[in-house]
Amino acid sequence: MTDVPNISPLDQARILSEALPHMQEYDEETIVIKYGGHAMGAEETAKAFARDIVLLEQTAINPVVVHGGGPQIATMLKRLGIHSEFAAGLRITDAATIEIVEMVLAGSVNKQLVGYINEAGGKAVGLSGKDGNMVKASKTTRTMVDPDSNIEKAIDLGFVGDPDKVDLTLLNQLIGHELIPVLAPLATSHEGQTLNVNADTFAGAVAGALKAKRLLLLTDVPGVLDKSKKLIPELSVKEARKLIADGTISGGMIPKVETCIYALEQGVQGVVIIDGKTQHAVLLELFTNQGTGTLIHK
Repeated sequence: MTDVPNISPLDQARILSEALPHMQEYDEETIVIKYGGHAMGAEETAKAFARDIVLLEQTAINPVVVHGGGPQIATMLKRLGIHSEFAAGLRITDAATIEIVEMVLAGSVNKQLVGYINEAGGKAVGLSGKDGNMVKASKTTRTMVDPDSNIEKAIDLGFVGDPDKVDLTLLNQLIGHELIPVLAPLATSHEGQTLNVNADTFAGAVAGALKAKRLLLLTDVPGVLDKSKKLIPELSVKEARKLIADGTISGGMIPKVETCIYALEQGVQGVVIIDGKTQHAVLLELFTNQGTGTLIHK
């Protein structure tokens, strides 16, 4: 890339040597990386991310990529003139919308990312949670208080689900065989319906089932911030819950942190929320002493 400064061969060798202990720590380990719709950004950003994923696989790490696609779904719905209703801050996914969601996630976004990884020399395999009955989900239920009656009412979000079972049969055929699974966050209900799953939640469920060494949530913020908007580099589950309770962690960061806690409870060793727009964010986190973002652990 044109913005990379010239580095002497000696400095290049030193950098590689300093990365050795980190490579040894993650040798043959599984790392699940959630690549958000906003973090995907421009083509060059996505291609740089794909190159870094191939590098992980070349260093005997087993990367599993889960991607989002919210912005791309919104763009396609607008192009087709399909109006979305929202309730409690969540998109209601009706029968027409779920067709577009599946087309965008399992189709264009998934295959574009697979193409970038393969172009960089990897062997990516594009799948969704529907393949091999990998992820089974139940319809998401939410409630909200009616502003007129002040009565709490159940909301039907349509074809939106929460994962409740992950079958690793298919992933176990790929992981450790030089293949890189790239997963779209779609699942099948117990009645056979296609359900759209939040990508963070989907990645947490997959990482938990795999007992991954790390779950990296690439998003559009630097990590968890304190009340003065400074990055918190490390948090225990207990500390994270305290920050949710006192309002330091708020808004859209709450479900992200709750996903981190869930993944840790399922057996993931550590979860990191990092800014996906930072160049080589994955390599900075895994292969340097400094790391990046916020690490949440037990």
